[in-house]
Amino acid sequence: MRALISVSDKTMVTEFASSLKKMGWELIATGGTLKTLRDAGLDVMDIQDVTGFPEICDGRVKTLHPKVHGGLLARRDNDSHLAQIAENDIRPIDLVCVNLYPFEKTVAKKDVSMEEAVENIDIGGPSMLRSAAKNYRDVTVVCDPSDYNMIIKEITAYGNTTPETRLKLSVKAYTHTALYDSHIAEFMRRAAGLPEKLFLSFDLLQSLRYGENPHQNAAFYKNDAKSPFSVAYAKQLGGKELSYNNIQDANAALAICREFTAPFCVALKHMNPCGAGIGENILEAWIRAYEADKVSIYGGIVALNRPLTAEIAKQMKPIFLEIVMAPSYEPEALEILSSKKNLRLLEVDMTDDDKKCKSFVSVTGGLLVQDADLECLEISPEMCVTKRKPTETELKDLNFGWKIVKHVKSNAIVVAKNGATAGVGAGQMNRVGSAEIALNEAKEKGLLNGLALASDGFLPFGDTVELAASYGVTAIVQPGGSIRDEESIKAADEKGITMLFTGMRHFKH
Repeated sequence: MRALISVSDKTMVTEFASSLKKMGWELIATGGTLKTLRDAGLDVMDIQDVTGFPEICDGRVKTLHPKVHGGLLARRDNDSHLAQIAENDIRPIDLVCVNLYPFEKTVAKKDVSMEEAVENIDIGGPSMLRSAAKNYRDVTVVCDPSDYNMIIKEITAYGNTTPETRLKLSVKAYTHTALYDSHIAEFMRRAAGLPEKLFLSFDLLQSLRYGENPHQNAAFYKNDAKSPFSVAYAKQLGGKELSYNNIQDANAALAICREFTAPFCVALKHMNPCGAGIGENILEAWIRAYEADKVSIYGGIVALNRPLTAEIAKQMKPIFLEIVMAPSYEPEALEILSSKKNLRLLEVDMTDDDKKCKSFVSVTGGLLVQDADLECLEISPEMCVTKRKPTETELKDLNFGWKIVKHVKSNAIVVAKNGATAGVGAGQMNRVGSAEIALNEAKEKGLLNGLALASDGFLPFGDTVELAASYGVTAIVQPGGSIRDEESIKAADEKGITMLFTGMRHFKH
């Protein structure tokens, strides 16, 4: 039995090759793999001794040879194939162990050159994988070091891998080369300015019990680029398995956390914040978020951007929550919350890397792709369009409200005071309706003066301004841009409200 080994990732390759050698396999290797195995004391044949041809073109050509691919592709149950390879002095190769040049890792580097990218496009490796995978009935193809132990166990037990295993490994190899080629195509298409094809790659993270409703099947996939503020890459420390709706809500909560560098906490239900707060410390932020809406938090999700303390855990424990998320947990806090068996506890990387990313939304028969909305302007006095200018306190609440309203379903209105949400109006068919909901929430809490109001879209009429004034709003931030902007400005001036235009809207459908 013969094995050809040629790997870029040399994890466990010496141990794998040693095990094959002990079972009497003849080993063939190339370049760096040959050196690694010989340095480990293994008797390994150089690929040049098999092909009778030297590596040329800086190693670009070494395995693209009939004595390699004939040995891989010849069917052992076909007498004609066997006769032809015998006539040409070609011996069968029974196992190929190959992993490819690190193209994806190379192009992920900042300012990678086209020359460096191209030199990391593997040609021989994918060719060998595809040849071996095509002939899976006779050849074992290996592209993942995590399969080494399983393969050695089967060969030890049966003298070779089983047909079932060879088929699975073949599928894995074709998937590997398909993904590899898609990464190359995606990079080259971007470089050439050709956007008409989009290649996406996601790995199954877990099958879900059901989707939004029990009659819908669902699964959770992750991409292969680890991201901060990601549920897909979060570490679950306790509680039940996440559901489809849990994942959606958790993702929405983390997107809001991403907006804040100061200690911040948000409580969320049905992908909309029901309470949010900032503070001098995380305890103060939690208290403000909780007190912003003690009713809606029931059955909700809480996310904090600082380590969760034992004091906060004690206050959370009596509340029915679905998920708690934080960058870390004090040991006592984890012990307290872990006593609630069903409460899902997630540890999430909240180190923002400022990388641009895309968002994807499926529609029937298609996919919408856009840049993720990661921008959020700092509200400053220069944005003021009214006679009265904002106070420092109003500016702080306008900034807070603006970062929150960005994540509320449009039409969206957020009313804020003292670093916390006073009211949230989401998803109404007209903006006045959302404003009424948010302002009534504030009124029910007894908050009637010095309120700041944020709107995700422009206010085309003076009616929302007049309504806001009647509830004690003294400052408004909105994108502006309506042909009727003057009407809103005039209404604000008449009511003594300061109004600021950002020039940037944040619709969220």
